[in-house]
Amino acid sequence: MENLDELYPLLEAIVAFMDEGVIIADEDGHVLYQNPAASEMLGASRKEPIRVLSQTGELDLQAALRRAAKRNGPDAREDAGFVRFEHRLNGKDADGEDTRDLEFHSGLVPISSGARLRVVIAQDRTAQRKLEAAFRRAGTELITNDPDMMELLARAEQIAPTNASVLLTGESGTGKSQIARMIHRKSARADHPLVEVNCAAIPETLLESELFGHVKGAFTGAVQSRPGRFQSANLGTLFLDEVSEIPLHLQAKLLKAIQEQEFEPVGSDKTVKVDVRVICASNRGLRDMVDAGEFRADLYYRLAVIPLHIPPLRKRPGDLPVLLKHFCTNLQARGYPGDVDCSPDAMRLMMDYPWPGNVREMENAVEHGLICAINNVVVPASLPQEIRDFRAVPPSLPAADNGADPDTQARREISQALRAAGGNKAEAARQLGIDRTTLWRRMRRLGV
Repeated sequence: MENLDELYPLLEAIVAFMDEGVIIADEDGHVLYQNPAASEMLGASRKEPIRVLSQTGELDLQAALRRAAKRNGPDAREDAGFVRFEHRLNGKDADGEDTRDLEFHSGLVPISSGARLRVVIAQDRTAQRKLEAAFRRAGTELITNDPDMMELLARAEQIAPTNASVLLTGESGTGKSQIARMIHRKSARADHPLVEVNCAAIPETLLESELFGHVKGAFTGAVQSRPGRFQSANLGTLFLDEVSEIPLHLQAKLLKAIQEQEFEPVGSDKTVKVDVRVICASNRGLRDMVDAGEFRADLYYRLAVIPLHIPPLRKRPGDLPVLLKHFCTNLQARGYPGDVDCSPDAMRLMMDYPWPGNVREMENAVEHGLICAINNVVVPASLPQEIRDFRAVPPSLPAADNGADPDTQARREISQALRAAGGNKAEAARQLGIDRTTLWRRMRRLGV
């Protein structure tokens, strides 16, 4: 190409602004070019650039390349082809990080003169490795490949050793219970009980007794004294799921129990002291409920010391393939066949579906698909009816829930679940991941 020389300044400008470090050296390891990113990653000064590959701060890059080549085989040579390896650098970088995890990819490239130049590409994997380590240490059943979810898991592990109250928000089926269990498991209270209470599944008249216990004769049917969930969780963690369903008249007592770590059982005037950490979850916007006068502001702020919002599955498209694989592996361990394939059409339907029931709905759909597979292949007909019938909204039309308030969105979700269930409330409740009593209560409140 006649004007190739004219491209060199442009290419150099592009390389200079790359996030990846780029080093070009001759076969003897003398550095001919390095971009600013390479100097920064390796801790080199702009005034004293890297001269040879064997002297790149604490790392002897030349020796590291030889070791990486030998890992490809006992007779491998440093110039046998491109190699990839990682190295952890110690010492603070420009951002104050104590260590940096760098990934190198290097090989010899022939040029027109017959000589060969060594190209080294370096990528900073520090943040990614930290998130992966946090995810591995968490020991949770949550499977994710989404950066926001990995960051949330890292934050959950960070706050786990504290006694701070945690409020988990997000749609039904996103994994709030799993994250609550992870926080307890990583806390200093892990050797003590984790007591889980679904506030929506307990009748309103019994909820106070369920939480705080009662004494004998406190009400009709109280033939003996019974400790509540707060006492059962003493020294451990109390997880209140669907905390938004706790009635207003009981919220003041809950606030006192959390704030002062003491309460009176139903029918008793004796104070019971406990040491309990409280984690709450809600699929409704508690802040909006506070504004509407449906939830106490002081209780909300006590619960939301550490708020964590779990994004819905439709906003984590990168998680769909890894979750599908994970569910198939789990089902195989339960006795389902492991040689079932998924047709492209069925996979396309699942990738396009918005998963209103989130991870819980996807797990059920995968099991449905394996059961209804045809000749060991999951085809569109193998999938649940609601997935087969779904048609994505055309791009020219606005999304149905843009700007919708929580109650409007809740009405729409309930109506869609009822339609999908053919009017069967028990089935609609199952699809929404809530108890039938909760569904009836919400339908009455929302006028559905």
